Amino acid sequence: MPAPSILIAAGGTGGHIFPGLAVASAVRRQDPSADIAFVGTPRGLEGRIIPEAGYPLHLLDMVPFAGARRALVPAAFARATLQARRLLRRERTAVAVGMGGYASIPLMAGARLSGVPSLVHESGAIPGRANMLAARFTNNVALAFERAASSFSGPTRVVGMPLSEDIEHFDRAALRADARRAFDLPADAEVLLVIGGSQGATTLNKAAVGLARLWRERPNRFILLKTGAADLAGIQADLQAAKASHAVRALSFFERMDHAYAAADVALTRAGAGTVAELGAVGLPAVLVPYPYAPHDHQAVNASVLVDVGAALMVRNPEATAENLAPTLDSLFADAGHRMAMGEAGHSVSRPRAADDLASWVLELANSRTPVGR
Repeated sequence: MPAPSILIAAGGTGGHIFPGLAVASAVRRQDPSADIAFVGTPRGLEGRIIPEAGYPLHLLDMVPFAGARRALVPAAFARATLQARRLLRRERTAVAVGMGGYASIPLMAGARLSGVPSLVHESGAIPGRANMLAARFTNNVALAFERAASSFSGPTRVVGMPLSEDIEHFDRAALRADARRAFDLPADAEVLLVIGGSQGATTLNKAAVGLARLWRERPNRFILLKTGAADLAGIQADLQAAKASHAVRALSFFERMDHAYAAADVALTRAGAGTVAELGAVGLPAVLVPYPYAPHDHQAVNASVLVDVGAALMVRNPEATAENLAPTLDSLFADAGHRMAMGEAGHSVSRPRAADDLASWVLELANSRTPVGR
């Protein structure tokens, strides 16, 4: 049988791109002969991340629904759909996969017009606008969280969030010592991981500086902080002014997220879908601060997946100050039994085989018909 050709649309943010890459890796594990390429737009992070991961990237001229260019959407959609249709035929695509982002819409529409099997994966507890539209062109809709099902009119299947192999096979005990050494943290330290997403979060960065100021006399309390590239220098200056630099390991990004999770005892983060899924998978107790301007407050809904089972606490953005957070975090650090119970609760709602399950579905669709052009 010829090797299946698979096109994956995953663009805009890391929340779409990294699950797409996880699916691609899982497909390759199950069928090493698979020919995989990605589809995106010229505006997203995919232009850097996808080529760096070693996959071809094809660009479509789709534009966002919001902002100054929204009046161009109808014409852009028609043009991008034709581009997608030509691409599907040229690549002899067996199945098209939409992981979210605006490129998913024309790829799903092009697949429908071309008779190519297709599948959409929704990563959030509240679906994004792009996937709501893309799902109109396919009967195959996969979900990371069950509570998103009510937003779709057709049938859905809950598979979970596709995660990288490092997170899927996470082993805290095996990684802990190396992770602590990697960040120059004492083996017996109490460590708070603070991360606000791929671009950092001003609220959480400020909270981290304030917590470092409050804890600077505690020799065994440390903060592992991902600031985002734009904020690193300013945060380092603020820490020096607070005489708290010794208590914080501040980096613009983490080379290995599994090391960051393994080094930490508690996390303070936003509540993006990927972060929520990873926290559950690695069993890390968390205080979640949903991004307050997310459409439909969807990060709060994401957070509730962990909060409802006791795996995390939720604090709203205006209350996420060092003074308000410190007592809650002190309580978590003081109670190892509570932290362990929270971690187990996170495991109870995680789906660590999501990438493999979704890859199996993709390959099932790919093998269901002769690809266009063959």
